[in-house]
Amino acid sequence: MGRFLHKWSVALFICIFFTNAWAHPIYVSVTEIEHNAVDKTLEVSCKIFTDDFEKVLRTEYKTPVDLINPKNKAAMDKLVNAYVQQHLKLTVDGKAVNMKYIGYEIIEEGVYSYYEAAGITQVKNISIYNDLLYEYSPEQMGLMHITVSGNRKSTKLNNPENRANINF
Repeated sequence: MGRFLHKWSVALFICIFFTNAWAHPIYVSVTEIEHNAVDKTLEVSCKIFTDDFEKVLRTEYKTPVDLINPKNKAAMDKLVNAYVQQHLKLTVDGKAVNMKYIGYEIIEEGVYSYYEAAGITQVKNISIYNDLLYEYSPEQMGLMHITVSGNRKSTKLNNPENRANINF
């Protein structure tokens, strides 16, 4: 899998550099999912470009949105949580996962939102529904990195694909 990702990354770089694609925006979200066996939790983070995310939240919820300098942080937390929970759903070993919202932070040009799911003793199979920002851009893609017992697997969904299944 590592060789595949390395080859994919090199190919993507070559395409962007030599085709002037760097002049066009990339629409991507990155979701990291890690099983913490000691705490029996899934730790989830989602990275979404701030400007794209704010536009989607404004459109979806018909309200002013400023995630960088919010006048009301609690209101922004509510919007971020509602949107991500609606567009990212996890199932572990056939059981739906209830993600608890921890919060969000701005890092460089991205919004990182954090979630935790308790009571996950083991992970043999994880099914992911992910259509984050699909309504924003037909070119949107979702990258997902899942780590269980030190074993990291990655997958990619291109709009309109919205489901992935990973076995450990």
